[in-house]
Amino acid sequence: MPINTLIVDDEKPARDELAFLLKSFPEVHLVGQGKNGVEALALIKEHSPDLVFLDVQMPGLNGFGVIKKLMDRKGKIPHIVFATAFDNYAVQAFEVNAVDYVLKPFDKARLSRALQRAKKALEADASPTERLESLVTQMGGGKTPPVKLLVKTQQRLFLVDDDGPGQRDLAAVADQVLEAIDRFMDVHWLCSFRVAGFPR
Repeated sequence: MPINTLIVDDEKPARDELAFLLKSFPEVHLVGQGKNGVEALALIKEHSPDLVFLDVQMPGLNGFGVIKKLMDRKGKIPHIVFATAFDNYAVQAFEVNAVDYVLKPFDKARLSRALQRAKKALEADASPTERLESLVTQMGGGKTPPVKLLVKTQQRLFLVDDDGPGQRDLAAVADQVLEAIDRFMDVHWLCSFRVAGFPR
């Protein structure tokens, strides 16, 4: 499942470094970059990202101001990983339910842990149907496994392929199976009598 991600930081070298490091995570799809809080709000509205790496200290609207504006809008708020050079905002970051808090300079192993937390948060947000569809896709490469039906007729049970709605006539399938079994039994009964030396 791709994680649509934004980077918002007023320092271009920090944005570039983070974008470079995130390229090594194939599940991350970088949809945009912003340099301040106002751009963050516009990009979030435009792209509806799953995850935002958000700097705390920026000119004008800081990272916590972005969160407050998003909460005021009462819309979907993306998961936030605060990315900053200052560790003194960590408690405040978790008070606004940030997924994680990473310090500059960025470390690939630390980013990996932040992304794992983000994945868990995204999975928890998904509906049971979305989670099941994702699991089926991961397990079978998106292919639907063949379905078998258990058919009971004339005191016998048969496992038959289900060709899908509108293409199955269970009574006809059961009749075909019974005919095949009867032919098989007739042939084998006849053959066993011949082997035993009985006339036809």
